[in-house]
Amino acid sequence: MPAKKRCQFQSETPCNSAALRIVGQCPHCRADFCGAHRLPEHHNCNNLEDCRQQAFERNKAKLESERTVASKMATA
Repeated sequence: MPAKKRCQFQSETPCNSAALRIVGQCPHCRADFCGAHRLPEHHNCNNLEDCRQQAFERNKAKLESERTVASKMATA
């Protein structure tokens, strides 16, 4: 049986907790983390700004496609 994967969070004192199997991998940097560091905000993900920008662009496009245009009233 292979050794357990360990959290890849690096700081002054590295985290020695076991990495979570299903939700422990960051979708942005592909590193494995424990439950305390699995969120991009908690492990200072390098790709967090790119992720935020992509989400902003998707939300902007969605809102612009749903924008309603007021019909002009014809004056008689």
